[in-house]
Amino acid sequence: MEKIFKIFNKEYTNINQAAILLGSLTLLSQILALFRDRFIAHFVGPGAELDAYYAAFRIPDLIFISIASLASITVLIPFITAKMKGENVTPEAKKFLNDVFSVFFVSMTFVSIIVFFLMPYLVHFIAPGFAPIMQGKVIMLSRIMLLSPILMGLSNLFGTITQVFRKFFIYSLSPVFYNVSIIFGIVFLYPIFGIKGMAFGVILGAFMHFLIQAISSYFCGFKPKFSFSINFKDIKNVVIISLPRTLGLSFNSLALIAIIAFASFLKSGSISVFNFSFNLQSVPLNIIGISYAVAAFPTLVKSFSSGKIDEFKNHLKGAARQIIFWSLPITFLFIVLRAQIVRVILGSGSFSWDNTRLVAASLAVFSISIMAQGLIALFARAYYAGGNTRKPLLINFISSFSIVLFSFFFLYIFKNFPFFKYFIESLFKVSNIEGTDILMLPLAYSLGTIINLGLLWYFVKKDFMQKEQFIFKAFFQSLGASFFIGTVAYIGLNIFSPIFGTTTFLGIFLQGFISGILGIFAGIIVLYLFKNEELKDLIGVFKTKFWKVKVIVPSQEEL
Repeated sequence: MEKIFKIFNKEYTNINQAAILLGSLTLLSQILALFRDRFIAHFVGPGAELDAYYAAFRIPDLIFISIASLASITVLIPFITAKMKGENVTPEAKKFLNDVFSVFFVSMTFVSIIVFFLMPYLVHFIAPGFAPIMQGKVIMLSRIMLLSPILMGLSNLFGTITQVFRKFFIYSLSPVFYNVSIIFGIVFLYPIFGIKGMAFGVILGAFMHFLIQAISSYFCGFKPKFSFSINFKDIKNVVIISLPRTLGLSFNSLALIAIIAFASFLKSGSISVFNFSFNLQSVPLNIIGISYAVAAFPTLVKSFSSGKIDEFKNHLKGAARQIIFWSLPITFLFIVLRAQIVRVILGSGSFSWDNTRLVAASLAVFSISIMAQGLIALFARAYYAGGNTRKPLLINFISSFSIVLFSFFFLYIFKNFPFFKYFIESLFKVSNIEGTDILMLPLAYSLGTIINLGLLWYFVKKDFMQKEQFIFKAFFQSLGASFFIGTVAYIGLNIFSPIFGTTTFLGIFLQGFISGILGIFAGIIVLYLFKNEELKDLIGVFKTKFWKVKVIVPSQEEL
């Protein structure tokens, strides 16, 4: 137990060790998120009602990103620590926190009230293809969920104090309770209140997320009070630093709103299919890409600010190689084992076999951009470490705009060019089911994301690496190993399918699990023969003792 407590209270200095621990903490939350989606699939299933539920998230999420992220943990901590004396919360620090609390709470509440009354007009931008009765449900659910950005934003603010005082174990409980509360809403409130019960579960989850951080910060000495003599100079400095990152996140959110709007014109259940597959592909992204990007950021900042450019380059290359090392094999496994993954995680109750095939095909399309999404998170932080926020912002804008254009373009050619439709349906084995046009939206998202990576990759190499070899060797080694992983897994499926069958949960799980394990072993052998550096580093990391190193926990929005 003593060693476990040390894990949560110390700081990591090794990026691999930090990323693995961060991935482990994130894994628990992601597992609960998978259970959440399984319960949604079981009790509700893809359809008009669930489409309305997912569409209702878009405006509250945009409010949270556009306002709450202006007072993000990564921005506030330097301000707070500069005003503190060691471990003591000084009057200056309390005044600063009260100012931020006052401005944030008033702003968020004011915007939420305005949006509450504007929802009948905003729904035409979110779900223009819905029938009026379903648009009414979106309005109702969105109005309920408008409490969520206020509570989550306050939790984000109080979480800053929790991190300053290194209460990392308590800090990491918030996303766990958030998902548990949503599951409670699905299992117990949905049967009573219908789809509104799921919205109540979201609010309960946001409240629990906030309550844990509020209690922790209270015992750390921060008791929030409304401030009537606000130092707007400090508030202005916080906003200026946060604004580029907030705008970048807002562009992504607006692109997702556009995708949901396109999907609202498609077959009922299309939005649900998109969200199920998006959530599934987010699991490896959060565990691998985001964890490495977050773990690398403090080291990149320290190296760049101290003028150790070679050290900065080495850390950036090392983290990028690790993201590639993990992401490409997962991409191939997700493509090959997509039906088994979806059926095991979501396949029960109201979730039909046709739903499984559509979500599986959508997951395969999303999977091609998993590596790109992870590297984007890292490369953007490389620019943030150097104080350059404009370039990632501009590239993100181009990417988000391209996602919207590609969505329109691919839907058009899918509808008007039968050869293209036949090719896509044959490729993903979904020829005989309705609603396959939804696959164009993950395709647009993935292509726009890959363009984002291409631009960032070009400028990172130009601005930081010049003529140095960057990550091509790691990429091609991992690509070669991933090809063997996918091939062996595919052969395994064909061998084990007749043995275990495809009609039971256990049979589908065993054929997918054993095939995946055999593929991974094949990949490890190939990487060993290639004398892959990342594999050697991984073996070295597992030989160390985690409880003897210090810990850094990611910002709240990354958990």
